[in-house]
Amino acid sequence: MEMFELVLIMLILIGVSNVLNRFIPSVPVPLFQIALGTLVALLPPGLHMTLNTELFMLLFIAPLLYNDGKRTPREELWNLRSPILLLALGLVFVTVIAGGYFINWLIPSIPLPAAFALAAILSPTDAVAVGALAGRISLPKGILRLLEGESLMNDASGLVAFKFAVAATVTGVFSLTQVTFSFIWIALGGIVCGALISFLIVWIRIFLRRLGMEDVTIHMLLQLLTPFVIFIITEHLGFSGILGVVAGGIVHAIERDHTESNQAELRVVSTNTWSVILYILNGLVFVILGLQIPNATETIFQSPDYSNMQVIGFIGIISVGLILLRFIWVYLFWEGSWLLGSGEQMGKPKLTSSVLISLSGVRGAVTLAAAFSIPYVLQDGSPFPERDLIIFLAAGVILFSLIIASVVLPIISKSPEDESGKFDPEAKARIKIVQAGIDAVRAATNDENRTAAGYVVADYKKKLKKLQNGSSSEWSDTKRNRMEIKLRLVAIQAERQEIQNMLSSGDVSGELAIKVQEVIDQMEMVMSNRSKMKMAVALIRVRRLFSKQFTKLPEQRDMNELKQLREIKIRTSQAALEVIKSQMNDKNREAALAVIARYNESIERLQSGFGKIESEDVFNQHKNELEIKAIQAERNEVQALFESGEINWAVANKLRQYINYLEAGILEPSNEE
Repeated sequence: MEMFELVLIMLILIGVSNVLNRFIPSVPVPLFQIALGTLVALLPPGLHMTLNTELFMLLFIAPLLYNDGKRTPREELWNLRSPILLLALGLVFVTVIAGGYFINWLIPSIPLPAAFALAAILSPTDAVAVGALAGRISLPKGILRLLEGESLMNDASGLVAFKFAVAATVTGVFSLTQVTFSFIWIALGGIVCGALISFLIVWIRIFLRRLGMEDVTIHMLLQLLTPFVIFIITEHLGFSGILGVVAGGIVHAIERDHTESNQAELRVVSTNTWSVILYILNGLVFVILGLQIPNATETIFQSPDYSNMQVIGFIGIISVGLILLRFIWVYLFWEGSWLLGSGEQMGKPKLTSSVLISLSGVRGAVTLAAAFSIPYVLQDGSPFPERDLIIFLAAGVILFSLIIASVVLPIISKSPEDESGKFDPEAKARIKIVQAGIDAVRAATNDENRTAAGYVVADYKKKLKKLQNGSSSEWSDTKRNRMEIKLRLVAIQAERQEIQNMLSSGDVSGELAIKVQEVIDQMEMVMSNRSKMKMAVALIRVRRLFSKQFTKLPEQRDMNELKQLREIKIRTSQAALEVIKSQMNDKNREAALAVIARYNESIERLQSGFGKIESEDVFNQHKNELEIKAIQAERNEVQALFESGEINWAVANKLRQYINYLEAGILEPSNEE
C-alpha cells in the first residue's frame, strides 16, 4: 500500500510540474520535478524511497534509451560517428583520468581510485535531460543529433569505467590492460546481444502475422516487453545492457520502416502508447532524483567534518572544471571532417558551437543511480572512503549542470535573426497559429464534412495570405476588437428587444421565442465573460452530442419551424443593424462597419437559404464543429510558442484575446440555428 501511495504521489507531482511549466516556461520541467520531489521528501511526514540501482536502470533507463535508439535518425548518427565516438569514448576516459586527479587534488580525503570513480559517474551526459532541454532550447540540428548520439553511448563507457574504479578502490588492484579489453568485450557484446535479441523478437512478430494474428494488442505487448527483455538478458550475460537496448531500438526502427508502414492501426496505437509511457517515465526519473537529494545532502550538511559553504564550493569548482574540460576537448578537435563531418551541420562560428556543446553536457539520473550503487565497505571491512561526500557531490553537479544549461543555453542559442530583430516574433507567431488551424481542420476532414472543411480552410488561407503579405491589422488592433465586442453587446440587446416585440404582437410563438432567446443569452454570456465563454463552448458541444443521439436528423425536423426560426433571425438582425447604425461615429466607425458587414452577410445567407434549409443546417453544423477544432488548435499553438520562448507573456495574451474574439464569433446565433 505504501508503494502504491508513493507512486500515486509521484504521478501527481509530474502533473503539477507540467502545470507549473505552463505558467513559467523559462524553467524546464525537469527542474520543477526535481524541486517538487525534494519538497515532498522534506515535508512531514516525508516520503523516502530506497533507490535500487539495478531496478532503476531496468525500469527507467532501459525503455527510455530503447526509445531514443528507435527514434534517433540512423543516417544522421552515422554521419556524425566520429564526433560521437570522440565524445562518448574519448572524452569519457579523459574526464575519468583528468577529473580523477583533479578531484583528488581538490579534496585529498577522497583517495585517487575513489576520485576516479566519482569522475567516471560524472562523465556521461544524460539522454533524458538532453531531450527535456531540447524541447525548449533552439539548438542547431547537428549539435542536437551529436548530443543525442553521445548520450546513447557514453552511459556504457562511463559506467564501465566506474565499475573498475570502484573495484580498484575496494580491492586495491587495477590493471589498465584488463580494463581496456573488458570494456571492448562488454561494449561489443552488448551491441551484438541487443541486436540478436531484437532480430529474434522481430522474427516472432513476423511469424505471428503469418499465422494471421494481427491483433494490435499482442504486437503492442511485444513492443513494450522488448527493452526489458534485452536489458535483462544482456546484463545476465555480463555485457552492457545500456548499449544492448540502444542497439535493439535501432533494429526495431529498421523493422518498423519496412513493416509497420502497412499497419496504420498499430502505428497509431504504438505512437500514442509510447508517448504516454515516456511522458510518465521521464517525469518519474526526475521526481525520484528529487526524492534522493535530501538523503544525499543531509549527512554532509549535518557532519562537523565539512563546512557547508566549502562543499558547495567543491560542487561549483568540479562543475566548472567539467565544462571547461569538455569545451577544450571539443574546441581543440574542431577540425574538418575528423570531428564534425562536413562541419556544416554543427553551425558556426565554432566558438559558439563549442560553448553550446559544452553547456549541453548535462548530468542526470544515471549519475545519481551509479553514485548510490557505491558499496558501503571495502574488502577489508573498512568503510568506503567519503561515500556520502561522493553522493553529495554527484547530486550537486547534476543540479548545477541543469540550472546552468537552463539559464545560459536559451540566451546563446538564439538565432541571429532573433537577435537582430529582423523578424517580428509576433508576426511569425500569427502565421504559425493560422497554419495550426488549417492543419487541425484538414486532420478532421472526412466525407461528411468535406464541403464545410473546404469553406473553413479557404477562409483560413485568406488570413494566412494576408499575414504572409505583412498585413496584420485585424490581429494587432485590439482596441478595434474591444469596440466590436461592445457594439455586438448593444446589438444583442436590440435583438432581445425585437424578440419581445414580436412576442407581444403575436408574430412568434412562446416556444420559438424561448429557443431564440436561449441562443441570444449564450451569445451575451460569451461576449461579456471569458470564463463563461469556455462554459458556453462546452455546453454547445454537449448539446450537439446529445442532439445527435436523441433528436431527429436535419431532414426529419419540422421544416416550417426551421423557416420560422430563420425569419426571426432576419428580423432580429435587421433590428440590430438599425441600432448599430444609429450609434456609429468617427471613433467606432471601423468597428461598426465590421459588425454591420457581419450582420449583412448573415441576413444574405439566411434569405438565400430558404430553398435548401436541410443542407444548410448540416453545413453550418459541420462548419461550426471544424471552426471550434481550429480555434482549439490555435490556442494550443499559442501555448506551445509561449512555452518554447518564441513569444513572451504579453504577446501570448494579445493573441489569446483575438482567438477569444474569433471563438465568440463562432457562437453567433445564426451559426447555431
